[in-house]
Amino acid sequence: MTADTITAADIRINARWLIPIEPADVVLEHQAVLVQGDRIAAIVSQDEADARFRAKEVIDLPSHVVLPGLINMHGHAAMSLFRGMADDLPLMTWLNDHIWPAEGAFVSEAFIADGTQLAMAEMLRTGTTTFSDMYFFPEIVAQLAHDAGMRAQVCFPLLDFPTPWGSGPEEYLSKGEAFIKQWQNNAFIMPAIGPHAPYTVSDEPLSKAVALSQATGAPIQIHLHETAFEVADALEKSGKRPTERLAELKVLGANTQCVHMTQIDESDVALLKSTGTHVIHCPESNLKLASGLSPVQTFRKAGVNVAIGTDGAASNNDLDLFGELNTAAMLAKVVADDASALSAHEALAMATIQGAKALGRDHELGSLAAGKLADIIAVDLGDPFLQPVYDPASHLVYSNHGRQVSHSWINGVPQVQEGKLTRIDVPDLMLRVQGWADRIREQQTS
Repeated sequence: MTADTITAADIRINARWLIPIEPADVVLEHQAVLVQGDRIAAIVSQDEADARFRAKEVIDLPSHVVLPGLINMHGHAAMSLFRGMADDLPLMTWLNDHIWPAEGAFVSEAFIADGTQLAMAEMLRTGTTTFSDMYFFPEIVAQLAHDAGMRAQVCFPLLDFPTPWGSGPEEYLSKGEAFIKQWQNNAFIMPAIGPHAPYTVSDEPLSKAVALSQATGAPIQIHLHETAFEVADALEKSGKRPTERLAELKVLGANTQCVHMTQIDESDVALLKSTGTHVIHCPESNLKLASGLSPVQTFRKAGVNVAIGTDGAASNNDLDLFGELNTAAMLAKVVADDASALSAHEALAMATIQGAKALGRDHELGSLAAGKLADIIAVDLGDPFLQPVYDPASHLVYSNHGRQVSHSWINGVPQVQEGKLTRIDVPDLMLRVQGWADRIREQQTS
């Protein structure tokens, strides 16, 4: 062997098991992932890696499964500071009587910064490498994610009424357009438009959001068909289902992500399919708020792309996407009355390649392949309570917890090593979080 036959790499990851996601339903054994710069250079057997590559750093993971970083396609990151504040309430009571008043009292730039960092720490620690956020002060969320080296779709808010971020639709759209221009084409930040829901955004702002999306390429993410009341109220007031109204306004399309979608009939499925609109499934939030059950298998059979999100920690109450996958897989079987619905591999695809498709970035994210960005996680299946391991994919969905994530890389940069965050000062963050908890608790009891 001569020196010119050896290829240099920055990192070599030796994996006991590897799930590439594409091709589907595949588990490989004793593979090596070679990373050069921010990209995957090669995935080969460990024997072939010995012969062909020399790496600056070699990481041996003898009891681990390696897979693409998870993509959490919907949440409200800073609401982690409201975790457990108003549990066991229906959606509109939860929003009107508790969440919106608390937001009015506490949401500020500092609140957003600390709450977002808390959410990012939890997501990174449990395997998420890309997240989507829809909340106030998106410029702060974007800067924090960028500085931490975490990928994020950040949706600026759009509503008919004032919030801490703006006075109304005109200001939201003006600030949002500037936000999109600031972050467009950034490797980490994907700016997007976040009209809250059909019942909080009127036709004119929605039409302007569509025009802005078409002019800039920014995606639209909107809560849609979250509850039976939402659909019934729309029918009573306009004679149209919310999906029909959004289709007429050209909100639906291949660059639009509809979150929740629990109240569905055949016309809704047909509209989503014909327009290429994506669905974001948030099963645990939907269950906890008794919002309804999304017919994931119906969407999948119709060819609608379904990704997954945790929603915010105020309605979940965690951001562990592996836990969300467990719930999604179990729930899909009951809703479809079919134990084979949403297999473990299919659930993992929802949190990886299907999230990447919703972002329009499946050419570089969502699976492990040479040339794709090096967003990679490793999950340790060596715990005694995870034994024996017959099928690593099944274990990840049905037996695993996100805290089994031992390593994480984004763009080839380590974010988690041996279960420890590398770029977030957790003790300092916890001091700030406790300060917010004390203030919120005092306000609730006064």
